[in-house]
Amino acid sequence: MKRTVSFVMAVLLLFSALPFGAAAVDLQIEGKSAVLMDSATGTVLYEKDAHTALPPASVTKVMTLLLVMEAVDSGKIKMTDTVTASETAAEKGGSQIYLKVGETMSVEDMVKSIAVSSANDCACAMAEHIAGSEAGFVELMNKRAKELGMENTHFVNCTGLDDDQAAKDHLISAYDIALMSRELLVNHPDIKKYTTIWMDTVRDGTFGLSNTNKMVRFYKGCTGLKTGFTSGAGYCLSSAAERDGTELIAVVMGAETSAKRFSACKSMLDYGFANYCVYRPEVTDGSVAVKMGKEEAVMAVPSQNTPVLLEKSLRDSVTTELTLEPFVTAPVSKGQRLGTATVKAGDKILAQIPLVSQVSVSRLTFWDIFKTLLHQAAG
Repeated sequence: MKRTVSFVMAVLLLFSALPFGAAAVDLQIEGKSAVLMDSATGTVLYEKDAHTALPPASVTKVMTLLLVMEAVDSGKIKMTDTVTASETAAEKGGSQIYLKVGETMSVEDMVKSIAVSSANDCACAMAEHIAGSEAGFVELMNKRAKELGMENTHFVNCTGLDDDQAAKDHLISAYDIALMSRELLVNHPDIKKYTTIWMDTVRDGTFGLSNTNKMVRFYKGCTGLKTGFTSGAGYCLSSAAERDGTELIAVVMGAETSAKRFSACKSMLDYGFANYCVYRPEVTDGSVAVKMGKEEAVMAVPSQNTPVLLEKSLRDSVTTELTLEPFVTAPVSKGQRLGTATVKAGDKILAQIPLVSQVSVSRLTFWDIFKTLLHQAAG
């Protein structure tokens, strides 16, 4: 027989698609497309033509930064490494810090310049540093986009500049921007050290940087991320913010003015924080007896620490039911399935979470059993 224990607690694990109705609310977003996504779970809370491919301008650099941070976190490069500006990098137009040919700068200062001031010259220099050429780096960008499920994306360059004929095919959807933004924020949180900077300097304090994302200063909990503008793309923004353990990503593309892109993202974030929340509970009553094991019991824990996103109106009605095996026979492997946690709001099932063994348990040997019998006899 299996035992079931019910208790009220905060919830754990996302359903990949929760029945929220992403476009059920009309937020009057002034832009060609938009999306609001929960960072922890990937749930879309609002969308407007979110899968339409459009020119992204410098929001492109979210992918550039993602590949840089992946290279750093994998050990391929270090933040202290020196990057040398090529002629190609120094000649990039648009937003820049005016690198000179042969000038050297650390990876960290390059990342800071890209994240804060949207420096095209630094983006190109980093692309060349990682892949040997911007073209080689763009191949990596498109490969990574496919891996992330970005189905309406095609990169032509690492900057988002669209002033040549080739760049007409440089397109991405708002949803895909949210996907790569989520990947960057969730799996490479150190990027927030740079995306949350309001003002700073490089070149030993001689060159000032000012963040193009005004929400960093004026929106509570802002964690980034990246602005973009060209005459062809209009005003674009991928903006993220975190409050009370819930982080949201708002993307708008093709706004008519800079003020409208900030207003659009603020409206989406305000809506998200007002109506949704994330819970990360702990399963504390998940002990399962072990027969013939060197341990008498093992703790059943969630298979992964993934949260559940809830409508705030439901959070007080959430319950979790644990269904556990009455016992297991050793040997027990770490990660072995021991049961299920079913998360509910009333009678509605929100998620079913696999529960697995927290540790491995070896089987008793003949000698272990013999020693135990001797000890019992002596006692």
